[in-house]
Amino acid sequence: MASYLHIKQPTRVPGPGNKVIEELIGRVNTETADVSVAHMVAPPGWSEPAQTPEFTEITIMVRGIMMVEVAGEKVAVKAGEAIRTEPGVRVRYSNPYPDENEYWAVCMPAFSIDTVHRDSE
Repeated sequence: MASYLHIKQPTRVPGPGNKVIEELIGRVNTETADVSVAHMVAPPGWSEPAQTPEFTEITIMVRGIMMVEVAGEKVAVKAGEAIRTEPGVRVRYSNPYPDENEYWAVCMPAFSIDTVHRDSE
């Protein structure tokens, strides 16, 4: 196995709503199970069902604001900020704001539809 992996392009993966998800590292693009890194763009008014994932997630805001409902609190995460959510904690991400937002998501272990446990809203 090589001592590095040069990733030249992401794979666009489907997600809830009309959010753009481009995975650079993860189960889809690189068959990596220990971590995933994805670039996301969420349009105004976007939201997804709440989830109780089995992985840690770090969301790093690049542009705009993300509303994160976690542990009974609402946290507005702005460009230049980040939030880390722990496994087993119910969380919901949304963009109730008038402008699209852009962010990176890092999941450890890698994001999987089988371990995200989304509510069926």
